[in-house]
Amino acid sequence: MKFSVVIPLYNKARYVHGAVRSVLAQSLPPHEVIVVDDGSSDYSAEVVQTITDPRVRLIRQPNSGVSAARNRGIAAATGDWIAFLDADDWYHPDMLAALKQAHEACPEAGMLGTQTRTMTNTLGDPDPWPVTDGFVEVEVVEDLRQRWMRTAPFNSSSVAIRTSLLREMGTCFIEGESHGEDLDLWFRAADRTLVAVVNAPFAAIRVLPDSLSRRTPPATPPEYLKRMRDAARSGEIPPERRRSALWFVGQQEVTMARETLGGGNRLAALRFLWDARYVAFTRRWQLTLLMALFMPSHAAETFQRWRLRSAEAFSPEGPVQ
Repeated sequence: MKFSVVIPLYNKARYVHGAVRSVLAQSLPPHEVIVVDDGSSDYSAEVVQTITDPRVRLIRQPNSGVSAARNRGIAAATGDWIAFLDADDWYHPDMLAALKQAHEACPEAGMLGTQTRTMTNTLGDPDPWPVTDGFVEVEVVEDLRQRWMRTAPFNSSSVAIRTSLLREMGTCFIEGESHGEDLDLWFRAADRTLVAVVNAPFAAIRVLPDSLSRRTPPATPPEYLKRMRDAARSGEIPPERRRSALWFVGQQEVTMARETLGGGNRLAALRFLWDARYVAFTRRWQLTLLMALFMPSHAAETFQRWRLRSAEAFSPEGPVQ
């Protein structure tokens, strides 16, 4: 297997060297490492240029967003699989070997992934961690949305997709969007293929203070959810997955209703619940409606803390691992 690892880069000078080094140190060597510098204003690109390994390629472009950077890397890749790694994250030395194991367990799968672990330190790289006691389970996922509702089986730094599948899809990451653009691709790809997941953490995700996941809750649904609902209703999504697609969208809208309610935006919460009315028979939807209608404004802060504990399983990223 030839893995091209694509690393989008924007102002991560402190971390990118470690990310690239973790790929080069793989027990299954990568075919190439493509770093796409998306117009960094710090010295990120210069850090990459200090790496002399011929497998590392640096592509520079004006700032166009993470989706454009990933798409540029996909277009330049020459391997038969494309794996993704964010510039502040890190591969376990056996990450690519684990993906190969997933492929061998399910050769027909066009998407491979592993679980992840979280790094809270803002400096330095983690020491390689023991991930198993000798046995690694490979789970074959037929309906990724249904599986995602339980827990997120992988994320954008622990997934690989066949290059031929990405080429066939034409549109990969939707450019100009900054929320859910990765999920959009994962689900569209999974509608075309099985997914094989190694249920052990082979990538480390760094949680930074300026993480996008700490953003202000949106007042309108992200575009990828709107597209998913439209695709399910129009028949674009395979019939056997339409129900789970609508269920997924509805539950995400309930989650966003809770987020906006916790932020004090009662009207936006009610709009989200109206959009999710096709899951109105669920206890979660009904409880959220009651809170939106009757919860005193001064209780928002308390509810926000409770929401983080109780609703995380239905967040787009899945529960904290």
